[in-house]
Amino acid sequence: MKFLKSLFLTLIISVLSLPAFAFQSIAPSAEELKEMDVLLIDIREPFEWAETGIVEGAIPITASRNFLQDLAPYLDDRPVALICRTGNRTTQLARMLEPHLAQDVINIEGGIFRLISEGYQPVPCDAC
Repeated sequence: MKFLKSLFLTLIISVLSLPAFAFQSIAPSAEELKEMDVLLIDIREPFEWAETGIVEGAIPITASRNFLQDLAPYLDDRPVALICRTGNRTTQLARMLEPHLAQDVINIEGGIFRLISEGYQPVPCDAC
């Protein structure tokens, strides 16, 4: 019985010491987002960038099979903040991406549509 208790305790300690992969979801204003020290990645499609523009300073990288490869040249020690149209795609991508990055991953809630509804005017995407 002592052995089982010891084994159970060891198992619990092992599970509790595993890293918890949980991305953050935040809803900063456009001004707050500009001031954040993050690598801001816009994961929408090119036609979406053309329709609405992008957040100033964002790097446009479509969420595709090659996303990690496309992201790699931009990675540094800053957290990676993901933005899309409404936040649905970034929530899914953040969940999948975080275990593969050393950096924190942040989902920008509500996406660019939330920022636009709050009065933000995106800039044209010259690199798109």
